[in-house]
Amino acid sequence: MLNEILLIGSIIVIYGMTLVLYRIFGKQGLYTFTIIATISANIEVLIVINAFGMEMTLGNVIFASTFLITDIISEIYGKKDAKLAVYLGISTSIAFIILSQWWLQYIPAESDFAMPAMKTIFSNTPRLMITSMVVYAIVQEFDVWAYHKWWDFTNKLVGDRERFLWLRNNGSTLISQFLNNILYTFGAFWGIHDFKTLISIAISSYVIFIVTSLADTPFVYLARRISKKIK
Repeated sequence: MLNEILLIGSIIVIYGMTLVLYRIFGKQGLYTFTIIATISANIEVLIVINAFGMEMTLGNVIFASTFLITDIISEIYGKKDAKLAVYLGISTSIAFIILSQWWLQYIPAESDFAMPAMKTIFSNTPRLMITSMVVYAIVQEFDVWAYHKWWDFTNKLVGDRERFLWLRNNGSTLISQFLNNILYTFGAFWGIHDFKTLISIAISSYVIFIVTSLADTPFVYLARRISKKIK
């Protein structure tokens, strides 16, 4: 049960951390967490665990926080600022790929103990992060677009821009996460895991994404309340 408890706790901690940074630093806090989440998710995804009767990779919750962030920014600041968060995530991926591969070119001293572990972790980093970067760019652009399409639809339906936040939040994120899940799982792990494992990872990851997407809705509402206090 430890893995299950940690996964549930990570939703509260990671989403809560997003709001704390927003409350302290405003919009810049959300941009900062986008950078943190982009790097962390691409390292954490290397770990495969068993939880809730499924085999899954980690990184799903913290990656889902990037969708929470773009939805918060879309809701409060608009499409242009939300796209800036996407571009920051892409730029972070590029910079991290270059830096992590640069580290591996050094010849370690005889007393070094870290390089073998670094090579184990970062030898797959270029493929994972390039795949992640491409998928991230496609899916996040789609998410921002879909969020505002849902917003236009609900606004025309009821004539109130604040209502149906839950619908535009989940309507955009659930579709975006499905697209992300398929593209990333097969792009990043094809040839590393067998097909059966890939299908298992894809199914389990999307189940997690459904939970994380639904769970982030109260945090978007809280962020909108926070925004009225810090503006």
